[in-house]
Amino acid sequence: MPEQKDSTIVGPRLSSDMTVKELLDLYPKLMQTFMDLGLLCVGCPVEAFHTLADVAREYGLDQNQLLSRLQHAIENSVATKEPKP
Repeated sequence: MPEQKDSTIVGPRLSSDMTVKELLDLYPKLMQTFMDLGLLCVGCPVEAFHTLADVAREYGLDQNQLLSRLQHAIENSVATKEPKP
């Protein structure tokens, strides 16, 4: 019998063409991560148009590291909601 894989879905993988608004609409708790990173995107009038690639470029950040940090924050946020045994 084939081995069953864990079917837990954490959420969609982030992509660099996702806008800040799309991301924050899906994961509002990421506002804190943006603030921790010193990114002034939260509440910015162009958050609906700026992609994560734009944010990385604007702040001189490595795009992959930014996506990884945000993904990690999402996964930790989901993990903290699960009941502990």
